[in-house]
Amino acid sequence: MAPYEVLYGRRCQSPLCWYEGGDLTILGPQLVDETIEKIKKIRERLLSAQDRQKKYFDTRHRKIEFSVSNLVFLKVSLMKDVVRFGKANKLNPRYIGLFEIIERVRTVAYRLVLSPQLSGIHDVFHVSILRKCISDPSQEIHFEPSDLELRSDLSYKEKLMRILAKDVRRLRNKKFPMIKVLWNNQTE
Repeated sequence: MAPYEVLYGRRCQSPLCWYEGGDLTILGPQLVDETIEKIKKIRERLLSAQDRQKKYFDTRHRKIEFSVSNLVFLKVSLMKDVVRFGKANKLNPRYIGLFEIIERVRTVAYRLVLSPQLSGIHDVFHVSILRKCISDPSQEIHFEPSDLELRSDLSYKEKLMRILAKDVRRLRNKKFPMIKVLWNNQTE
């Protein structure tokens, strides 16, 4: 019996057929019954394997949906010895961007607005490659440019506001002075 017939339960519809030459013998009903029973066992085992794999998939699968104008990160595939986005090996970013979703192409594909550096990449991505950006207002840093004096080389000098704590730490036979400082751009 052909593997196609075992898997799908019907014969392959093809203009080609396999024919074994030689003496033809008439098969007894007992041999035919054994073959039919084996085919039924094979089908049952295939169905049980499919059900088991479906159960494994369903327990770990979560349905992910995005709406238009959501911000998402784009997953970068980690391939060994491939330099992506200017960094190598362990410094490779796992996710890049903050990209806005323009439209939903299909149930699992979305079109993004890409930056000019990524213009060579197709702009439609599968849901498994996207990660939703969840912004936390408590983590945002509110910065006022008037607090900072920039030099001509775009650097700045931090000013000491006050010393919060002093300590001397020992490591083996050495002493290290430790000072906790509050700078002008920080809060306590």
